[in-house]
Amino acid sequence: MSIQAKAYWLEEPGKPLVHRPLEIPDPASGEAVVEVLACGLCHTDLGYYDGSVPTKHPLPLILGHEVVGRVVAAGDGHTDLVGQAVIVPAVLPCGNCDFCRAGRGNACPGQKMPGNDVHGGFSTHLLVPAAPLVSLKDAPETFDLRELSVVADAVSTAYQAVMRSGLGPGDAAFVIGAGGVGGFVTQIASALGAHVVCCDISQERLESMQSHGAEKIVDVSGGEGRALKKEIHGFARDWKVPSLRYRIFECSGSPAGQLLAYRLLARGATMLQVGYTPKRVEVRLSNLMAFDATIHGTWGCPPELYGDVLRLIYAGMVQISPFVDYAPMSGLDGLMKKMADHQLTQRMILDPRK
Repeated sequence: MSIQAKAYWLEEPGKPLVHRPLEIPDPASGEAVVEVLACGLCHTDLGYYDGSVPTKHPLPLILGHEVVGRVVAAGDGHTDLVGQAVIVPAVLPCGNCDFCRAGRGNACPGQKMPGNDVHGGFSTHLLVPAAPLVSLKDAPETFDLRELSVVADAVSTAYQAVMRSGLGPGDAAFVIGAGGVGGFVTQIASALGAHVVCCDISQERLESMQSHGAEKIVDVSGGEGRALKKEIHGFARDWKVPSLRYRIFECSGSPAGQLLAYRLLARGATMLQVGYTPKRVEVRLSNLMAFDATIHGTWGCPPELYGDVLRLIYAGMVQISPFVDYAPMSGLDGLMKKMADHQLTQRMILDPRK
């Protein structure tokens, strides 16, 4: 028996979302229907909303890729999930290809992203592949499950970036961009024992990170690249960390942030490109050769790593609640405008029932 959902549809970029029904069929084998408890609002959603980033699925489309919910129906092989609270990962790999078998499901060519490849979480329900769903059966009873929606992208993406970097205790982590994913990179790197330098153009964000893992903060607004490099590298020298153990995380998704991150490369250092911008930057790739340095791209997070992320959260080593706020999903268009105008200081979590 199909489910009559209600959703906010993007029918034309730059136009208000349309609130109308969505009929969800019975899940086939390997599929599940998730009732949405909450869905986070991400800057990527704004890119789809205003048309600056094209969606893979043709419009009309339901956006939203940070979903926590409850499984209300499942096809063959996954009926045990019915009734369970789950996170819907932002990257849903196929699980069967060479990439998935190699532990690189986040690079799976057949992956599905809610709100991009398939209908997403700006809805009361969504139909998704069942195998990648992450059970929350071990969540503490007192935990507000709604805040775990942002684990689907912001927190898990940060964790995957830290894992890809090979960061270990005593390393120096330079985080460019203290908001969103960068804030969670800061917390995770600190929780794993690294010295963290957090860089941003917002003093408010920097001060917030001082109590959430940043050992040093640097206001890079208006700073000259050479001087910033000297200051940031100076912290690592004070900690007696060799450049081989520098881990640089570009999370701002801005050309200026990317250029600063690249400038921070040194002998044997590793850089992770985490943020996104469609704009181009010009760098001298020969620096990689001269420094014997490494740059990794990183996208999403394989579902099998979510258990490690959740354990850090449940143990209180990574905090979410100070960085999120809640709003009715009916206010989506207004929130998109506020995001575009840089008026949102916290990551918004939306209630589809309001």
